Amino acid sequence: MTNQGQREALLETVYESGRELSTAAIMFHTALSELRGLSATEGKAIDILLRHGPMTAGEFGEHSGLAPASVTGLMQRLESKGVARRVKHGEDKRKVLIELVGDQVAAAAPYFTDFMAGMAALLEGYSDDELRIIADYSSKAARVQQEAAVRLSQGAG
Repeated sequence: MTNQGQREALLETVYESGRELSTAAIMFHTALSELRGLSATEGKAIDILLRHGPMTAGEFGEHSGLAPASVTGLMQRLESKGVARRVKHGEDKRKVLIELVGDQVAAAAPYFTDFMAGMAALLEGYSDDELRIIADYSSKAARVQQEAAVRLSQGAG
């Protein structure tokens, strides 16, 4: 096999493993969210708010890639399920923030125990340099996918 052929085969392996990881992540988060009475989208919205803190609907749209109408509906569902609420912005009273209610980390933590133990065991097999590469790739791949989500939500597929 030529160098070009080897590269193409390797790229195909990376793309396929990315698809497998994406599917496994969606299935895990769907199951997790259902156990908590949420949709997978609602579960990941909680994750965004946990990582970035209270934010406006516009800011949430930037972090999620969702269209404004989708963000509004999602925030209403989170409020109706008692996991989030709208509050006035501390500095700009014209703005409204969405914030989490209760300890969402504690509510989800029991479901992550086995998964995180498995991830810790998996990562033990990698050197610090390899972990830096994995973290770099994961971060950049997430950004590429988020940008694609924004284009899709804006109808520019």
